[in-house]
Amino acid sequence: MTTLLSLKKLTKKYAGITAVNEVDLDIMGNEITAIVGGNGAGKSTLIKMIAGSGRPTSGMIYYKSRPLPLGDPLAVRYLGIETIYQDLSLAELFDVPDNIFLGREKYNRKFGLKILDKKYMQTESVKIARKLKIDIPSFDRPVRTLSGGQRQAVGICRAIYWNAGLIIMDEPTAALGLKEKRQMLDLFMDLKAQGVTTIIVSHEMQDVFEIADKIVVIHQGQCIAVKEKTNTTFEEIANLIINGKNDSKEI
Repeated sequence: MTTLLSLKKLTKKYAGITAVNEVDLDIMGNEITAIVGGNGAGKSTLIKMIAGSGRPTSGMIYYKSRPLPLGDPLAVRYLGIETIYQDLSLAELFDVPDNIFLGREKYNRKFGLKILDKKYMQTESVKIARKLKIDIPSFDRPVRTLSGGQRQAVGICRAIYWNAGLIIMDEPTAALGLKEKRQMLDLFMDLKAQGVTTIIVSHEMQDVFEIADKIVVIHQGQCIAVKEKTNTTFEEIANLIINGKNDSKEI
């Protein structure tokens, strides 16, 4: 197993408040890593720095052993890191192909004019959805008409189509119904089988323990534990999240 992403002394300060404090963390390739912690622990700040939408105060991030361009989300995306936030960053009035190809639209030239190749974009969108076993009822409707799980699936289709090697998802199963949650968890396992590395930020401990290989606990801006799922328990993780240490006792 090789290290895909490495954080070195990563720190973020806001007006004297330290949101993330010298975090050292290695993300291994072809694993699902869950980042957990209480509200305000620093989880969102951490993933924003990886995504390039937040610039660290100090520290470095390495992707495939090379320094990541800090504070440049477009450059980070082109390197193969896609981040899907809770608001999904989708163009709600656009259809599925327009969202998958957003900013990378396919054009043909006719009579010297650039004409959007909607047929190509539609065909490619259907192909990637089928590859990922994602059921989208209509590709030509605005994505705002889709369910929460379907919109998340569009974001994942976009990431995989453009060859993302690392997908970061913020609360991917929050506010999903039971059926859609099951489909999303199955999709994560399918992505892993296809060699895609995933980081999820989640409060849903049952989901975390079902799909994660490793669980990273963030407390007051610090990475206080990295646990193999098979070598920890709900109780231990809960104590780490709440207390910053493991106060559970063996019976």
